[in-house]
Parts: sequence; C-alpha cells; structure tokens
Amino acid sequence: MIRKLKSGEYRIYSIHLNPKTSKRRNLGTFKTLNEAKNHERQIEYFKTLKT
Repeated sequence: MIRKLKSGEYRIYSIHLNPKTSKRRNLGTFKTLNEAKNHERQIEYFKTLKT
C-alpha cells in the first residue's frame, strides 16, 4: 500500500497490521511514485519466492 506524505514523498506500508503496535509496518520511503511502485513490485516478487 503506497501513501503520499505531507512532505511530498511516498511511503510503502505493509497490508497486514503489526500485532504489537496495531499499526502498519513502514516498508520504505521514496521520492517519486515510480520508485515506490517499483520497490513494491520487488517486495511482491520476493514474497512469492518465500512461499
């Protein structure tokens, strides 16, 4: 999940909530939306390798 911050940057958050904090985990902050989408694709690719 990608959200735009007030600073203009984009942050990727985990879809699942962290059980300890009940918040979403920060998976990285990027200057452009394109960089964030690219990194999100990389995350999904490695998740498929894990299973």
